[in-house]
Amino acid sequence: MAAVPAWLRRAISDAHSHAGNEFEDVSLAAGAAICALDAVVRRQERWAGAWRRRLALSAAVATAKQAGRVEDESALRDAVLLTRPGDNVGPAGRFLLAWRRLASRPTEDLLTEKNLAAMLEELGYAPDDEAVSVLADDLRQLSAGIGMVGMLTGAFTAAERRGFARTVGAWLADALLAQRLGWDHAVPLLGAEAALGTSAGSRRSAAGSVSTSIVTNSERAKGLLAAQARAALRAIDLSAELERRAERLIVVAPKLRAKAANMVVERLLSDDAVVASEKIAGMSDRGLRRLFDRLVEFGAVRELSGRPTFRIYGL
Repeated sequence: MAAVPAWLRRAISDAHSHAGNEFEDVSLAAGAAICALDAVVRRQERWAGAWRRRLALSAAVATAKQAGRVEDESALRDAVLLTRPGDNVGPAGRFLLAWRRLASRPTEDLLTEKNLAAMLEELGYAPDDEAVSVLADDLRQLSAGIGMVGMLTGAFTAAERRGFARTVGAWLADALLAQRLGWDHAVPLLGAEAALGTSAGSRRSAAGSVSTSIVTNSERAKGLLAAQARAALRAIDLSAELERRAERLIVVAPKLRAKAANMVVERLLSDDAVVASEKIAGMSDRGLRRLFDRLVEFGAVRELSGRPTFRIYGL
């Protein structure tokens, strides 16, 4: 597994107080952190789906908090997992759907007008075809060869230009990063960062102002780079934790005699959590509950809800 060297952890810690650091120092730390994260992504591990969706959950919790809501991880899981597809999951539940969209859809589909419109609706914005069209055009220009720093700051400028909150800028920046690096799926990073470099003075056209914003608003760029570095390190650390848990699950999998046990194992490796009442072909509700009880006994999964009923399990 790609380890994070001690010097990089120190550099990212120093970048947190970016006001006293040179722009180049913060850029170096962010670039090294993204390089280390890229190594994790390119391993394409079986548990990568669970990893991305666990990061999406963290981003949704931060989004809910920024919106003045009180839902925590457990409440957001309940909102999405304990409802049927198409049911109303509530405002905070839709925040989680927006971030799961980022983590689950193929990267090449993320910035289409259709997908952008769906994401904005999930984040609570009224439908606006004109705003979506302009946003999609700005993003196409950002992805057409501008530098990494300009692409990062430009994502937030593009969102602000249309009056969208920084959560939208974070979502767009993560999608653009995944496209630039050629990842199959985006990794939710910036959504969980409470402190992002924002400025009321950067509400001009993304395509027209990005190149000058790096010079005129370098403090904001440093703030965003520092946030990206912290987020990348947090994602790497979570990958190490989930890898250990996934290895335990994979080791005990051959001991499972229940029908469709392999399907359950794959669901646990590909998602943040699985509800005990989920319909899985070839397995009864009682059989699924017994299988989860056995996995908990093996130390391969955890029960995440803390309830005696409507239980939820995950790595």
